[in-house]
Amino acid sequence: MKIVKVDPTLCIGCGTCCAIADAIFHLSPEDGLSKVIIPNGELKTPEQEDLAGEARDSCPAGAISIEEK
Repeated sequence: MKIVKVDPTLCIGCGTCCAIADAIFHLSPEDGLSKVIIPNGELKTPEQEDLAGEARDSCPAGAISIEEK
């Protein structure tokens, strides 16, 4: 299983990830940074993996990572 994470020290809150994968990411109203909204960041379907990968590859700050659990 793969886990997606957002590094808050790198995130600039541009919202690109949310535009690509709004079922996985959202911008927090508290700090304006991206947060993973799926439980434990677990990517459970190939579609989720594809969307998270596209968001990771499109993130201008390089704040998104995908790791094997």
